[in-house]
Amino acid sequence: MRIRWQAASLAGVVVLAVGVAACSSTPGSGSTGYGSATAANAIVAIGAENEYADVIGQVGGKYVAASAIMSNPNTDPHTFEASPQVAREMSSAQLIVQNGVGYDTWAGTMENADPSGSRKVINVQNLLGLPDSTPNPHLWYKPGTMATVANEVATDLGEIQPGHAAYFKANATAFINSLATWQTAITTFKTKYRGTPVATTEPVADYLLQAVGADNLTPWALQADIMNGTDPSAQDVAAERTLFTGHKVKVFLYNQQVTDSLTESFIQLAHQNGIPVVGVYETMPVPGYDYQSWMLAEVNALTKAVTDKVSTEHL
Repeated sequence: MRIRWQAASLAGVVVLAVGVAACSSTPGSGSTGYGSATAANAIVAIGAENEYADVIGQVGGKYVAASAIMSNPNTDPHTFEASPQVAREMSSAQLIVQNGVGYDTWAGTMENADPSGSRKVINVQNLLGLPDSTPNPHLWYKPGTMATVANEVATDLGEIQPGHAAYFKANATAFINSLATWQTAITTFKTKYRGTPVATTEPVADYLLQAVGADNLTPWALQADIMNGTDPSAQDVAAERTLFTGHKVKVFLYNQQVTDSLTESFIQLAHQNGIPVVGVYETMPVPGYDYQSWMLAEVNALTKAVTDKVSTEHL
């Protein structure tokens, strides 16, 4: 996550250039929709990132029109420009879910620029009780996060439309139950391959790696520097290279959405030394995935790398 942003005023609308997450197709004119809204008075909801929009859509079902501001996995997730059109779309939302931890600061800025007493805002950082100093902002890779989000979404939607509160709660329960397959895959990996040494570029999937019991040998300073767009020290780069040349790791995971010459050199070095490479994503790959299948696919890719030495650079 490269935090690099500016704020400016344009005809009374806040315009941001934010280096924190992936941009979507143009909101309001073909932005990706999530869920199956059919009701005429559908609740308008927005997920700052498409993984949150997907959960909103699954919980809201036919009574919620959910969309995402950032959803394109083929776009550099470290450069995002929130336009006046995005501001208009957010101003009309009755529910917004955002990540927090400095990842989507632009969302709070826009909300403050156009306050609404009736708008529901779920900040996942605050929902989980995490401090601003939380070093890894990729909260959606943390098992348990989306179950908590789903329950809170159901509660807020139920307050907006009390007549459908039971429907929202039932959908949240169904969503949480559907995470069992992913959790089983996590448990299976941890049971069979606990302690598997891996290398990474950024801490995108670090929460998941911790959950499966993998041992991430990449220096934290290098992960943090790459995430924040800072050149890592020569010592850390050398230490990372040694993980490949010394065959000290069994898998290399990198941020598939953001690569540069350093990342490409690591990928090449991993391939040269017979180490399988797995690409991980900051935003949910679309089309073809929902949150559950995406997270399961990431665990399956890691498992294939360990068991069969197969690379999965693209889902």
